[in-house]
Amino acid sequence: MAIQLHFTLIFFSLFLVSSFTFPLPPILPRFPSSIVSAELKQRSHSAPNTPYRTKFFTQILDHFNFNPQSNHLFQQRYLINDTFWGGAKNNAPIFVYTGNEGNIEWFTQNTGFMFENAPSFHALLLFIEHRFYGKSIPFGGNRKLAYANATTLGYLSSTQALADYATLIIDLKKNLSATDSPVVVFGGSYGGMLAAWFRMKYPHVAIGALASSAPILHFMDLVSPDIFNSIISQDFRSESENCYKVLKGSWKLIEHTANKPGGLELLQKSFRICKSNDFGAGSLEGWLRTAWVYTAMTDYPTPSNFLNPLPAYPIKKMCEAIEGTRKEKNDELEKLYAAVSIFYNHTGTATCFDLDDDSDPHDLGGWQWQACTEMIMPVGGSNKHSIFPEYKWSYEDRESACQYFYNVTPRPHWITTEFGGHAIQTVLKSSASNIIFFNGLRDPWSGGGVLKNISKSIVALVEKRGAHHVDLRYSTKEDPKWLKDVRRQEVKIIASWISQYYQDLHSNN
Repeated sequence: MAIQLHFTLIFFSLFLVSSFTFPLPPILPRFPSSIVSAELKQRSHSAPNTPYRTKFFTQILDHFNFNPQSNHLFQQRYLINDTFWGGAKNNAPIFVYTGNEGNIEWFTQNTGFMFENAPSFHALLLFIEHRFYGKSIPFGGNRKLAYANATTLGYLSSTQALADYATLIIDLKKNLSATDSPVVVFGGSYGGMLAAWFRMKYPHVAIGALASSAPILHFMDLVSPDIFNSIISQDFRSESENCYKVLKGSWKLIEHTANKPGGLELLQKSFRICKSNDFGAGSLEGWLRTAWVYTAMTDYPTPSNFLNPLPAYPIKKMCEAIEGTRKEKNDELEKLYAAVSIFYNHTGTATCFDLDDDSDPHDLGGWQWQACTEMIMPVGGSNKHSIFPEYKWSYEDRESACQYFYNVTPRPHWITTEFGGHAIQTVLKSSASNIIFFNGLRDPWSGGGVLKNISKSIVALVEKRGAHHVDLRYSTKEDPKWLKDVRRQEVKIIASWISQYYQDLHSNN
């Protein structure tokens, strides 16, 4: 018998899952912004002291039309580090991060790969914030106005963002008298998708792209909606069959407990949930789902502090917590609490968990609009082997919700029309070059990634033990050999692009 869960409809970003109260089934839970609010405000980012200067570029609102409002301007934030730059006279390279769906400082502080390799390349570092996120808000920086309705949000799209990046890079190079400096773009997750698309669309601006964990194939008619949750399920099952069974059976257990007299009180006490008038089985299930999803994404081989403070190999730690829980009357609930605490309370500082907190510390909220227009990524379906309840993903559900909230109808095939995706091996082999696609197979997004080499210069680096853009993170002494090898390959390939660029530049002069 199918388990009836009390969920709201949720739109999934690569880092954010924003929920709408709407009478439809879920895709995935929201971003874990409510984890430990006080701790989020106090703790430092996972990066060492990352130096950069903050600047703003006067950007045009609409690159593709000539309506009166198209020429309106807004201030776009970018971060710059020229500590190791070899200078314009030497045509030293410029490394550009194509900003994701959030505050650019957060991504900058978690992209140590660029900082660590800038000295050897004598590279200028540039991190550009995506329009409508962070402090790069059109309409005078008024977030409420910018997010008001489809009329203003209509200027939030991947194509406008890419044009922003091209415009800013060209202008900056001109101002630095560095028109001959080669540009390499970098990005992880949605930023990785943008990096790959930027190289395809603006090859005259960037000589190459490192697209880490970039699911450019995760669109309708290209992947199964079940693949995301299937990878998560396999991640846990690979550690322990019992761990997998406990998680898989948890939804029925929670529903059964919630329907008993005093059941909700027992659940609230078992999981140390802060007092709330709105607590129910659905909110608890969403909270647990969030932990399993994001732990799979960030199943890094070293301690991390990206989404939450986590130990090395957090999935393994969760399963060990399940296996090590003592036998008691409410044994299964204790097992689940022990596992979920790895994600929400690894530091041990939280006394209770606030499921009502929907704060957005990384300014990720604009993804709801993108998920209602062009980024129709079929995520959240679950088959009978999944740790999540069986659920069939439906485009019609997404369309109904988007019409309700924004009065907008999604364009589910626009991304593959604009950037391609079908027959990608054949298409990119003849139309593109100089792209590295890294994917770690423990990352649920790898199901929509490029996993095979397309040509000599479009290379897929695939690591079965890797997680979400682990290659872009700061290196540590504890990094395993496979991770060091991946980064060495990336550096070698990027160096070859730059070397070839200089050869071509000199031969043409």
